[in-house]
Amino acid sequence: MGLVSQLRASISTRFDIPSGILPREHHTKLPTGIRALDKLTSGGIARGTLTEIAGPVSSGRTAILFSLLAQATGQGECCAFIDATGSFDPLSAAQAGADLDRVLWINCAGKTEHALKATDLIIQAGGFGLVVLDLADTPDREAARIPLASWFRLRHAAERNSTALLLAETRINARSCSTVQIELHRKRPLWSGLLFRGLLAGAESRKHYQALTAEFEAVR
Repeated sequence: MGLVSQLRASISTRFDIPSGILPREHHTKLPTGIRALDKLTSGGIARGTLTEIAGPVSSGRTAILFSLLAQATGQGECCAFIDATGSFDPLSAAQAGADLDRVLWINCAGKTEHALKATDLIIQAGGFGLVVLDLADTPDREAARIPLASWFRLRHAAERNSTALLLAETRINARSCSTVQIELHRKRPLWSGLLFRGLLAGAESRKHYQALTAEFEAVR
């Protein structure tokens, strides 16, 4: 049995999917759970495509990832989170509403090459509605060295299996391979309540190719 076949069998057992029977998706997009962003993307993250979300620390990038996990697992989707640097916080994801029983977390401990291989194997195995490759804490110089051939391979695998593939990073790196690029910037914070005692309600964002600004609704 090949490595991909072994992984497929392991995934089927882990998520109670009968061997050889993987769910077919009936919707073309996965909503993010953030109203302004869903409006900006005309319904959410498209299946069968590579989507990039880039931004610095505290730009709302992680909040979007966790909101997506919450939405996807809430719809009964199986999700994979490939964590290149070991920065994923399961407790925060659960507090955002993600069902961790439906999330496969792969910690690559700073090994970018392992993260790319794991993402490829996971998508090839099938059965996941959403696959997140988190390179956000990977040094920009290292992320920029990833060849375009790797992004094309992942994109084609996502197309074949109708998987929503999401790449999280600090800067856009796979522009020619991704269908949508969303770049977040730390600009004007949006506070709810008294200054210094209020809750952060969101931040401004900008999507490439669309000249508009969207305010995220409160991220809980």
